[in-house]
Amino acid sequence: MVALSLDGLGLFMAIMALWPAVRIRDKPNFLPARTISVPFSKSSVRWSAVVVLAAGFLILFVGGGSRFTIGLALKPMVDEFGWVRGDLGIAVAMFQAVSAVCSFIAGRMADRMSLRLLLTGGLAVSGLGIGLMSFTSAPWHAVLFYGVLFAIGNGAVSITPVGVMVTRAYPGRVGLANAVAISGMSVGQLVMIAALAFVLVAIGWRSVFVWVGLAHLLLIPVLVFAIPGKIATAAQQASARQGLSLREAARTRQFWLLIVIYAICGLDDFFVSTHVVALAQDSGVDALLAGNLLAMMGLTGLIGVVAAGAWSDRLGPVWATTACFAMRIAVFLLVLVDQSPLSVMIFALVFGFTFLITAPLTVVFVRESFGVKNLGAISGLITMVHQIFGGIGAYAGANIFDSTGRYDIAFAILLASSIVALVLTLRLHRTPAGGVGA
Repeated sequence: MVALSLDGLGLFMAIMALWPAVRIRDKPNFLPARTISVPFSKSSVRWSAVVVLAAGFLILFVGGGSRFTIGLALKPMVDEFGWVRGDLGIAVAMFQAVSAVCSFIAGRMADRMSLRLLLTGGLAVSGLGIGLMSFTSAPWHAVLFYGVLFAIGNGAVSITPVGVMVTRAYPGRVGLANAVAISGMSVGQLVMIAALAFVLVAIGWRSVFVWVGLAHLLLIPVLVFAIPGKIATAAQQASARQGLSLREAARTRQFWLLIVIYAICGLDDFFVSTHVVALAQDSGVDALLAGNLLAMMGLTGLIGVVAAGAWSDRLGPVWATTACFAMRIAVFLLVLVDQSPLSVMIFALVFGFTFLITAPLTVVFVRESFGVKNLGAISGLITMVHQIFGGIGAYAGANIFDSTGRYDIAFAILLASSIVALVLTLRLHRTPAGGVGA
């Protein structure tokens, strides 16, 4: 557990050490690049940007880990109260829907209000909701505390407002900066779940929720220090006034291509993350190894998201997204042809590499295509669609397996939809990184 913590911190510090000097230059592809002078030193801007990036990493570290606590506590809760697993499944379904909508709302709020207020308020609400889960004694408690209260707070501290914050801090390195922040989700999943599994065994499931709630609340004073109360630089103030409204963006072909691509991406993501352990066990993989596949997917995902962010800053987001769906097509074909233990493990690790690739690219696509005036609203809507279709993928996969006893039909559907996504991605308007969009 300590080693995992050091690995995550080491990754973050290594990237920061190698980070090129921040150029005080606003270069959104949506507008012609221009240099804007700022009234303070470059070193102070650079340090402030690093602090903001660290804050984004920590927010998603805690949020990424806390989302999985109900899965960790599911069996002991069901056993203690004599429930069926569907009783808690309702809470999880409610969480998916509520957090998706709140992510969109948080994106709109991020364009118009203090990010410090939005993110600290979201942490307080999510910390309260997950902490109250320790008092659960009836299924409706879980629906209220986890499915509604925690979901509202979690949506407010999702990758959408964090992406807006990080994009403002690193206007010249949007892809890599957001990738580093979003990698906090993978590291949080690994580190927090490992720590909470120990807590679960030692002192019970109620303490798991207490400690997660405290983690949210303890992060609040850190964010008050780290996050600026308003846009700090003249460059950011100027760029924030440029761009399309959500309604104007919705009249473009680029917008609807992105909506469909991210819907398919969500369909893939949540189906695989929900069913990959069961698939591995069905194929003959040992139960312990099958369970650890999810953790290993987190590790390969960490590599994939950082690589995609760096790649998008050099060549734009289209090619990284194209590579993502090309790899998915290959492994969906593999698992349709052969579901031996080795093939399933290859499938899981390769898919894990692609799992978070499109996450940091959302704000890159939106900034290049529509400007930054409504960056939060537009990227929040795309993220909401991604999450809603993710819930459909997880639910449909379960129904297909219950009806046929296999996942083959589901894999065939995902293969076909990924081919569609690849074709649509190649039809996106491509702007070289640092260039000027049309």
